[in-house]
Amino acid sequence: MLVASSRRALVAVANRPSMMAARSYVTHRAGVATRHSHRVGAAAAALGVLAVSVVVINEQDSPIAMCAARIPAVGEILSIGKITTEPATGIKFPELCNGMALAGVGVRIKYVFVKVYGVGAYFDPIAMMAVKRNPSEIENALLDPTYPRTLRIVMNRGLGVDKFISAIVEAVEPRLKGKNLETLDEFKAIFPKVDLVEGDEIEMTIRGDSLLLKTALNVGTIQSRAFTEAMCDVYFGSDPVSPTLKEDVVKGISNF
Repeated sequence: MLVASSRRALVAVANRPSMMAARSYVTHRAGVATRHSHRVGAAAAALGVLAVSVVVINEQDSPIAMCAARIPAVGEILSIGKITTEPATGIKFPELCNGMALAGVGVRIKYVFVKVYGVGAYFDPIAMMAVKRNPSEIENALLDPTYPRTLRIVMNRGLGVDKFISAIVEAVEPRLKGKNLETLDEFKAIFPKVDLVEGDEIEMTIRGDSLLLKTALNVGTIQSRAFTEAMCDVYFGSDPVSPTLKEDVVKGISNF
């Protein structure tokens, strides 16, 4: 009875929102360390195993779970199917994310040579069937948030979270053309005040007038057609922030 009662108490504590967020953060950081170091000490390895074990038991249905949580360490990479490597950064992207297929990858470059992050774009192959044979129709569909997609961003270097947010906001704001400007503050508020490090991941899933934003520590939704259209234009418009992504996605969708 004592063991059973203690176990119930531990589960209750473990499932508190604050503990769940902490476990998500620890697991994410442990995963980053594993992917970027071949000399993880025994204590760090034990911590990583413990964190992953807790998440599997208690967070398998968590809305904060990200594609990255389904990517194993480098040594296990062959066990989950096709992996695509973004050539400029070497960042790896899984074939599937949020029930959608990887259409293409690219890199975000600032100041001519700074590779800030790699980005993968996932689309619903069935939804894209009607446009896949015509490049101009594909480009039109890329600008239409009615076609569901997930943008998965993986940091290639450390960056202050305020700088990351400002860069996105500066790209989105002129594209809003004065509409729904309050969504910019909503977007900023979703991000936790924790600076980004190499390997950190951010997901943006767009479906019509809804944008679901996930970070390692938070999740939030923005409801605005003007905002989702602007975000589509940021990545797939005539002046995209990652030209290599747009080019690769157009090719990838034609091969769906």
